[in-house]
This record gives sequence, structure tokens and C-alpha cells, in this order.
Amino acid sequence: MGDEVAARHEHVMEGLRTYGGHYAELSRRFAAWLGLHSTDAAAVLEIAAAEERGTPLSPARLSERVSLSTGATTALLNRLEAAGHITRTREHTDRRIVTLHSGPHIQQRADEFFGPLAHRLDAAMSPYPPQLLEQFVRFIADLNAAMDTHLTEPDPGTPRAPAPREDRRP
Repeated sequence: MGDEVAARHEHVMEGLRTYGGHYAELSRRFAAWLGLHSTDAAAVLEIAAAEERGTPLSPARLSERVSLSTGATTALLNRLEAAGHITRTREHTDRRIVTLHSGPHIQQRADEFFGPLAHRLDAAMSPYPPQLLEQFVRFIADLNAAMDTHLTEPDPGTPRAPAPREDRRP
């Protein structure tokens, strides 16, 4: 790979890291705005987003999405349900399957908080032709697939501590 291509790749990755940092900060601010712990707010957003896509989450899938153990996810869901932020239903023909839904006020609150950003993002993307945006969608999907593959590989283990430095004082 040539230096020019490597530099272009690095610029893309730096832009994605910056976007990721902004997304994390926005999530933190949303959590504070709702008066929730950041993990609870992340779970609420995951539940609402899945619902908007028409594929509501199960507790097990939410556990994967927010990287919590099943026990910690149960405690989180209990807190969110008690506060009225989510509901658990058994609408599947297999009554053992629980589906998560956002509470009635969550979508309204999310729209209130994220609405101005959505308008800005729409405006930022509007000059780009649909074909380019479709290429970008495929590009992001490919990056996500590479990241998913990497994350499913075995953990390389605990890093070794650096060798102790010798004290060079006489």
C-alpha cells in the first residue's frame, strides 16, 4: 500500500474515531439530561432504536448490545421498568420470549434531545448523491464486519508488564 493510500486510510480512521468520541459524549449528555446512568441510557437508546427498526430486542440481545452479564442486565431492566422507561412483554407465540419496548415518553424525550442533531446531520448529508451515500453505507458495513470479526476472536490475554528499569543512579 502506497504512502498516499495509507495516509487516506488514516484520515478516514481518524474521522471515524472523532465521530465515535462525539457519539460517546452525546450519549453521556443524553444520560445526564434524563438523569440516568450512562449504561441505563445506552440501554434505553438500544431498545428504542431496535423498536424503530421493527425488531424489538430480547433481554439476551440487549445484554450483548450493552456488554453486560445477564444478571446485570436483569437489574438494569428492573430499574428501567420501575422508572417507567421500558416495558417487558410476552407477545411471541412462545410465551417464554420476552420483548423489550421503550416507555411512552422515551421516544418523545429522545426526539426532543436528538431532533436538532438529526436535522443537522440530514443537512450535512443532503449535498451527497444517493449513490455515494449507498457506497458509504456499504463501506461502514464492511468496517463493522471487520470489527465484529476481530471482536469474536479469542482475547490475546493480559498484556505483559514492562520489564523493570534499572536504577541508574550511582
